[in-house]
Order: sequence, then C-alpha cells, then structure tokens
Amino acid sequence: MNPTIDDIRSAAIGLKGLSVRTPLLENPFVNERIGGRLLVKAEPLQRTGSFKFRGAYNTISNYAQAGDLSAVVAPIPRATTPRASPRRRRCSAFPP
Repeated sequence: MNPTIDDIRSAAIGLKGLSVRTPLLENPFVNERIGGRLLVKAEPLQRTGSFKFRGAYNTISNYAQAGDLSAVVAPIPRATTPRASPRRRRCSAFPP
C-alpha cells in the first residue's frame, strides 16, 4: 500500500511535539568536490537516533486507535517503545 498525501499529513499531525524536525545539512567542500549539491538529512538527531521512530510510531498508533493492538514484536525496539511512553501505555521491548 502506497501512502497518500493525506496519510503523510495525518502522520505529521500525530507526531507533532514528539519527533524532532531534522535539518538538511550540506558541506560546501563536498559540493565543490562532487560538482553538485549533496544534502544529508540529520536523522541521528531524532529521539531514537534514526528515522524509524516516525514510521513505527505512526504504525503502532494506527493499530492502537483501531483497538487492534495487544503486542508488538519488531527488530526496532528503540523506535517502538517511545510510542507507548508518551501515552502512558505499558510496553516491553525484546530486541533480537
């Protein structure tokens, strides 16, 4: 299933105040060296150190709102456990 623009807007609203708005960084020396422009998204600044938080948070939120969530097993515990804590839900992470 491909996300629609409405899915993206809904996700952004759900993450407001929870995720970090990560900047795009560039280095003039690198740009000159490659003869173009290289932009790097600073995802290590995200609360879990990666982009995975946003996707995991929104996926778990959608299931939880529908009442279909009783457990989550995922190889990304640092991304899934923050979903529970802001909403005061119990969550255990079992990394592989």
